[in-house]
Amino acid sequence: VYTRAVAQKGETACALITGEEKIIPPHAQYMICTTEAMPMAEIRAGKFASVVVDEVQMFAHKERGHVFTDRMLHARGTEETLLLGADTARPLVESLVRDARFMTRERFSTLSYTGHAKLSRLPKRSVVVAFSAGEVYALAELMRRYYGGAALVMGGLSPRTRNAQAALYQSGEVDYMVATDAIGMGLNLDADHVAFASLRKFDGERRRHLTAAETAQIAGRAGRFRNNGTFGTTGSCLPLDDDIVARIENNHFMPEHHAQWRSSALDFGSIEALNNSLATAPKLKGLRRIAP
Repeated sequence: VYTRAVAQKGETACALITGEEKIIPPHAQYMICTTEAMPMAEIRAGKFASVVVDEVQMFAHKERGHVFTDRMLHARGTEETLLLGADTARPLVESLVRDARFMTRERFSTLSYTGHAKLSRLPKRSVVVAFSAGEVYALAELMRRYYGGAALVMGGLSPRTRNAQAALYQSGEVDYMVATDAIGMGLNLDADHVAFASLRKFDGERRRHLTAAETAQIAGRAGRFRNNGTFGTTGSCLPLDDDIVARIENNHFMPEHHAQWRSSALDFGSIEALNNSLATAPKLKGLRRIAP
């Protein structure tokens, strides 16, 4: 988004603020940030006409969710506020943001399941997805043997390296990419096919199967705008269950019933005061206090 904004408005008008990167010109008018890095003091002071929060359904995420909930409840532009995300967020947004108006944008392309394929027989413009560094590197080595080259994208790479690898794939210099679920939200790729080499990930607490919504978020990288896309499995990964396939193809997922929440009025006067303010319970229905 930052790259596209710079192309339209120029480098001096645009700032990029993430946990890894900070590019902040003195008189920037457009701030492109991760949700955690949003300049909330300036937003509350009414310095921005428009505030846009993407992937708002992330308010249900165990680790990051409370930040998205805070932005949904408190981040407002003086002229407009846009909360973008999956339809699964709608019931909670309706109950928590009383004056919200809803606009739906249907996917223009069709996403279809093609079953299991050998790693050596994947179509061009494929992204192979795994969930550990070891798996990603092993798959990348195999892909290089089969196809001569493959880009590699993981969350642990530096922004410059990750962008360079994405550019390698986008330019057509290589027709294959191996990636973690870092591609699920961070990158827009011209991919025709997404192949899951694994359907289990470590979520910080345990190794578990992907949910239908998580699988769809990643599979949805294939076929964007008006180009149809396909998804399937590869390597040692078993084929997807029929129920999961039907949900992804028909975009039918269970709505979120709870948003993670943490008090934003933290008292740093003492350790005890901070603990007490962190233990504050939410007052609105639909909010769930984050785990300690």
